[in-house]
This record gives sequence, structure tokens and C-alpha cells, in this order.
Amino acid sequence: MSLTLFAVVLLIALASYFMAQRKALAIAGGRAGVLHSRPVFHGLYSLLWVALAGIGALLVSATLGDWLIDRVLMGRIEAARPSLAPLEHQLLLSDAKALAEGRMSSRGGVLRDQIAAAYDWMSATRNWVVIALSVGGAAVAARITYGRVSAGWRARNRAERIMLNILLAMATIAILTTVGIVLSLIFETVRFFGMIDWRIDKFILGATWSPLSGVFEGQMDPDKVGALPLFAGTLLITAIAMLVAVPIGLFSAIYLSDFAPKRVRAVAKPLLEILAGVPTVVYGFFAAITLAPALRDFGEMIGVRISSESALAAGLTMGIMIIPFISSLSDDVINAVPQSLRDGSLGVGATEAETMRLVVLPAALPGIVSAAILGVSKAIGETMIVVMAAGQGANLTANPLEATTTVTVQIVALITGDTDAETAAGPAFTLGFTLFVMTLVMNILAQRLVRRFREAYE
Repeated sequence: MSLTLFAVVLLIALASYFMAQRKALAIAGGRAGVLHSRPVFHGLYSLLWVALAGIGALLVSATLGDWLIDRVLMGRIEAARPSLAPLEHQLLLSDAKALAEGRMSSRGGVLRDQIAAAYDWMSATRNWVVIALSVGGAAVAARITYGRVSAGWRARNRAERIMLNILLAMATIAILTTVGIVLSLIFETVRFFGMIDWRIDKFILGATWSPLSGVFEGQMDPDKVGALPLFAGTLLITAIAMLVAVPIGLFSAIYLSDFAPKRVRAVAKPLLEILAGVPTVVYGFFAAITLAPALRDFGEMIGVRISSESALAAGLTMGIMIIPFISSLSDDVINAVPQSLRDGSLGVGATEAETMRLVVLPAALPGIVSAAILGVSKAIGETMIVVMAAGQGANLTANPLEATTTVTVQIVALITGDTDAETAAGPAFTLGFTLFVMTLVMNILAQRLVRRFREAYE
């Protein structure tokens, strides 16, 4: 219903656009300079107001309607069954909704049937109210904006102001979303540390990671929340991936940008970027079925034991996945270096290799570092490849030939497990907050490094 109503509002907005534009054209009568704003701005002003009024009424009325229905029905349930716990009240309401919507219902009873019937009636009423408010709001806005079309109406200024406010709202939403995510991470992290009596040292330096095995009355065993194996595994796999991705990606970008013939570049660059479109699960299957057994067999041939699930297999596969990102970004940055710098270097007798090494690369260094940071972020956040190639066991090791795991894998394991979500949220969000801090520190250090080198070459 919401999508259909949304489409209806958009159709009304489009109709108002053409009506306002046609009226402005009729007022102008083919004479230049009669209108303050071009007819397209009159139409745009009407379209924006109609869309905002209709969609705003739709969102507000639907949200408030759902909230009001839940409040009313919950009040009925609490009045009828005051002896039940709040959680049981919520379960009864959810079950009644499931019955009214035709989904499977596991609980029975007269009260459930009554609540389901009330929910069905109230939902139908809510739908008609939402339709009336959204369509009515759009129609009223269309009528008002159509009446404002005149020769002296500053439609362009008003439309630009509305667009500016929309852009400001979008930016505000993005900022508030970021702030909300960070605050949720901090809140859950504080709650988690409270569950382990603020033994932060145990979390950072502990070698045993099994947080859900020591839960008792809202508390966790500090000796079982050691995340050091997760940090070590994450850094190990990320380091292997970057050792593969950065040299290959950077050197391929250098070759394709300045040394490759046009025919070779026209073929090689699209083929290289095809890797960016391969789903990570495919890389995971490749690592688990092809690369990991090949490494194990190669190790047996030379007398070295390589586990069937190893950090080496995960890191190599992840490095292959990251190559196109580093190559593409580095290629764009290198091509953005002014040709005058190259011509000046060649003009004083430098070779093409010397020009690339002494002029182009220093000028492109900030972009190359940014590409490497993006690659590190992708490596840290990758989950599927690690699950399929390196395993899920929290093994504290610096040996890339052994199985290990990463922070993101454990976050997924905690959230998707059978344990109570509230209990698992603490360690999962704490791991996420730790990754956030690590990434933030890494970005700050990278920016300082870039600034230092940039000052040396400017």
C-alpha cells in the first residue's frame, strides 16, 4: 500500500509540475522578460512542494498510526491480563498481529482473537487515514502552488531554497546517523566492560576468546573475553592481503597509465576491473576449494605443514580481491598529475622511469595512500573469505600457515548465534568499537604521513 501511495503522490507532483509550467507559459505569451523566473522553475517549485507535502504526510501519519495502534492494543492487553510480565504482553500483541495478517500464530485464546480483530479494524482505518492525509496534502499543495504562478513570482529563488534545505537535511541525516552509530558503539562497550568489572586489560591482552561461555547473572568471566587472538588474526590476514594487493595494484596502475600501449590499456584495464565485480563469496569458494588445498599440497611437497584453513590462503585471496580497487584508484590519481610536470622532467633530460619515480609518484602520493587505506579498510571488514579460508577459531598465532580468525567473523558469529541478542550485543559492539578506533587512528597517521611527504615535495 505504501509503495502504491508513494507512486500516486509522485504522479500528482508530476501533474502539478506540468500544470504550473503551462500556466507560466500562458502568462508569458511567448514574450521574453515577462516572467521573473523561467517556466521550468515554476513547475519545479510546485513539484517540490507537492512531493514534500504528500510524502511527509505519508511518513508521519503511517508512523504515528502504527505507534498509536500499538499503544492502544497494549493498553487493552495490560488491562485484561495485569498479572503477565511485560515480555508476555509484547508476545501476545505480536501473536495477535500475526493472526490478523494471516501469518502462523503459535498461541491461542479469546483475548488474542479479540486483539487480532481490533488490530485488523484499526489497521484498515489507519490505511484510509494515511491515504486521505497524503493524497489530500499533495492536492492542497498542488492547488496552492498553482495559484502562486504569476509574472512576478520568484519561483527560481524559492525552488533553489527548497533544494538547499533538502540537501542540508540529507547532510544532517548522514551526520546524525554517524553520531548515532558511534554512540551505540560507546554505550554497548561501556555496558560490556561493566559486565567484566572493567577488566579492560583482560579484553585487550587476554588470549582466550569465549565470552558467551562464562555468562552468569548478567556478568561475564573476564578470563574468557581476551580479544588478542582476534586482533592478531585480523592484522596478520590484513598484512598478507596488503603485501599482495599494494605492489601488484600500484605497479599495474603505473604500467597502464604511462607505459602501456593504448591497445593494451583498452583491454587490460577492463579485465583487471572485472575482479571488483566478483562477489566475495566466490572468492571464498575459490580460497576454500582451490587455493587452500593447493597450498597444503605444495607444503607437503616441500616438507612444510600448511593447515587446510590458514591465514595465508585468506590473505592471498583477499589481496587478489583488493587489487582492482588499489589499481583503479592509483591509475586515476596518476593520470590526474599535470602533464606539464612530466614534460618539464623529460625536458631536462630525465628518463620516463626517473620521471615516474621522482616526479609523478611524489605528486600522486596522497591519492595512492588513500587507495591503500581503502584497501586496508576492505581487508579489515571482510568476513566471508576469512570464514571459508581461515576458519572461525580464535587462535593466537603469528604463523600464517595456521588457522586463525578475525574480529568481523566473531562479530557475525555472536550476532547470528543462538544466544540471547542482548547478551551477545555487548562483546559484538565492543569489537566493532575497537575496529572503529583502530581505523580512525590508522587514518590519522596516514594523513600525517601524507602531509609530511607533501611538504617535502611542494
